[in-house]
Amino acid sequence: MRDTIAFLTAWLLVPLAALNAADAPRPGGKPNVIFIVVDDLGYGELGCYGGKDIPTPHLDSLAASGARFTNGYVTAPFCAASRAALMTGRYQTRFGFEFNPIGAMNAAPGIGLPVAEKTVADRLRDAGYATGLVGKWHLGGTAPFHPQRRGFDEFFGFLHEGHYYLQPPWQGVTTWLRRKTLPDGGQGRWTAPDGRIVWSTHLGYNEHEYDTDNPLLRSSQPVDEKGNLTDVFTREACDFIGRHRSQPFFLYLAYNAVHSPMQGADDWMEKFAHIKDIQRRIFAAMLAQLDDRVGKVLAKLRESGTEENTLVFFVSDNGGPTKELTSSNAPLRGEKGELWEGGIRVPFIVSWKGHVPAGRVIDAPVVSIDVTATALELAGVGASQAKLDGISLMPVLTGKTAEMAERPLFWRVGEQNAVRSGDWKLIRIGKEWKLYDLAHDISESTNLATKEPSRVRQMLALWEQWNGEQIEPLWR
Repeated sequence: MRDTIAFLTAWLLVPLAALNAADAPRPGGKPNVIFIVVDDLGYGELGCYGGKDIPTPHLDSLAASGARFTNGYVTAPFCAASRAALMTGRYQTRFGFEFNPIGAMNAAPGIGLPVAEKTVADRLRDAGYATGLVGKWHLGGTAPFHPQRRGFDEFFGFLHEGHYYLQPPWQGVTTWLRRKTLPDGGQGRWTAPDGRIVWSTHLGYNEHEYDTDNPLLRSSQPVDEKGNLTDVFTREACDFIGRHRSQPFFLYLAYNAVHSPMQGADDWMEKFAHIKDIQRRIFAAMLAQLDDRVGKVLAKLRESGTEENTLVFFVSDNGGPTKELTSSNAPLRGEKGELWEGGIRVPFIVSWKGHVPAGRVIDAPVVSIDVTATALELAGVGASQAKLDGISLMPVLTGKTAEMAERPLFWRVGEQNAVRSGDWKLIRIGKEWKLYDLAHDISESTNLATKEPSRVRQMLALWEQWNGEQIEPLWR
């Protein structure tokens, strides 16, 4: 009788054990990779980067759990070109993606990440990863450039440069819009009687038509989504993590926050009622909501048992457009669209529990394409095979090397050009090259070109050699 009971018990437990095994987190093996890219966030906004007036506890905790880079750069001062480099691990000027397509240009033939360029999603999928994109693409809005033709198994998001966070009539948010003229024909600021809409003429142009020919998609099918996109993208990211926790996965979570149009949700606006300037209050609400939702993604990693097997990279795609959003790049000079530090030096955080020592602050100059190289190295994809410009950060992240080998970083955006070598930066906007010692002049206030002519010549030679390897832009 005991033998029969034992047999029946064992027989009944077999399916349960198989089910548990299928649901169990994948032990060891290749690490998961998450790129969290936010839009137009300035260098000086997060608490861990010196921000004071908008609490960002979850992003601060991400930095505390891993490494925060104080000299972290992107390869371009605006959205699409920066993302093209991140997706390939190569300077975008190598393949002609020098400028930022906006509006109808997104849907023009031939505008997008050239199909000959392999993406990090292509390479990780070929290495056995499940790949997903949630959020903003902005690397081509026509069929050849669709994310699911560029290495992503799954896509939920939009294809152009921006999107309203809610469907009209935008209930539950306060919306700030740029306009050329106020309702009375004047200039300045106008607020609707119910306080829900604010118009401002301070930039001299109208809000972009973000949603025109730019639906929210699941794969290639439009979806009718009622929620706030910051919440919706968080939901989709958490769902992706949960469904793929038993296999290596790559998630590109590309929030459109805090990009315009500015829309602050009621609950978050209430938290910042003490901020008198309504524009700044809306920005604070958007950033706080973003921080909270990133916290939910990190909680999902813990809940799913994948936290210790997931490398998380957080970055802004460029510096903040201060006049447009109030986003602070302090103490840096300049903003989005410029090669001053405020346009290209960004919040840059890498965390991998159990592998990257907690609380590290790394001052070595690094660039976003280095994280692409790091992810591919961890997946077993050789950098030489991929012809990457980035280098793996693992030695400095893990502390195996105290410092990174010095190498120059380069930028080219039309008549704006720059090179950083060590602590020195040579920059040209127009015709004149200027030289700055970033170790002592982070705000780029004192031009030392006339005092250091030999250094100017040496750095200019580096830039000209690199520039000779780039191609002409495919569009302007």
